[in-house]
Order: sequence, then C-alpha cells, then structure tokens
Amino acid sequence: MVRMSAEERRESVIRAAMSEFSRGGYYGTSTEAIAKRVGVSQPYLFRLFPGKKAIFLAAAERCMEETMRTFADASKGLEGEEALHSMANAYTRVIAENPEQLLMQMQMYVAVAAAEQTGDRELGEVVRAGWMRLWDTVHLPLGADVDETTTFMAYGMLVNCLVVMGFPPEHRVWEGLYPSARIKGRLEH
Repeated sequence: MVRMSAEERRESVIRAAMSEFSRGGYYGTSTEAIAKRVGVSQPYLFRLFPGKKAIFLAAAERCMEETMRTFADASKGLEGEEALHSMANAYTRVIAENPEQLLMQMQMYVAVAAAEQTGDRELGEVVRAGWMRLWDTVHLPLGADVDETTTFMAYGMLVNCLVVMGFPPEHRVWEGLYPSARIKGRLEH
C-alpha cells in the first residue's frame, strides 16, 4: 500500500471536513468524525491542522474557491447577459450535482453569525474575504455593474435558500427567477 504524503492527507482532510461540516455545521461536527472519515487518528489530524477552526477555515476557503472556479470557468470569454446565464446555469448544475457544496456555504454563514455572537471575528473575516473574492469573480463578466452583480448574487442566495428549504423544482416560487437561475429539472426528489 502506497503511503500518502502529508499534503495528500491534508487534502483528504479538507474534503472530509467539507462533507462533515456541510451536514453538522461547525459546532455540531467533531474532529473525531473528520478523522474517522479520513481514516487517521485525531492526533495525526492535529499535526496537519492546529485545531478545529483551522480545519473549518480550510474547508470554507475550498468551498469558496470551487464556487469561484465554477463562475470563472462558466464566464470565460463571455460578458454581460451571456456571462450571467452561463454562470447561473453552471452554479445551479453544481449545487444540484454536489449538494454538499451548497450546504457547506450555508453552514459557513451560520458559523460566522454564531462565532461573532461570542466575540470571535476570525471566521467572519475569512468568510467575508472569500465572499468578496466571489463577488469580484462575477463582477467583471457582468460588466463591472454593481446593480447587475448585486442582482446576480441576490438571486444566487435566493436559489441557495430555496434549495436548502427543499422547494421542489416545479413549485411556483421558482417562477420569478430568470430561466437560467431556475433549478427546474436539475434536482432529484
């Protein structure tokens, strides 16, 4: 059996953490569950990351990176409305095919709010910085128009909430979204 390098183990921890945190959230997920999913001991986990918060932040940053990559790849060479529809289609496809990515995003926002209630601003600083990189990723393809970017991001957050709440694709609540932002036909129920 080939041994994994520390970097490969670190990568497997981040993937496992995204899965675990997407379901249990920051406060409801134990490092023991993450270590078990990866197949390592907790002491080994803490050789790779200094603590649970560092694991969560790595998973949060990965989630944002993957979302940014989705938008960047979808909008490459496109502008304006073409970019908008391409990014919306790509994003709805990603969250339909990989619901853990959507759930991780939602858990990130909840973790920030909860942490800041206790005076911990580190989670918020990292997540807000990631969100601003996400904003910038869609801003230029949308013509660097603040209103267009705001509308696109608002639609995205609405889609996130509707999907997480379990509104079926045929529900009337989807009718007000532009066609490429609709989940119709993309989710299995």
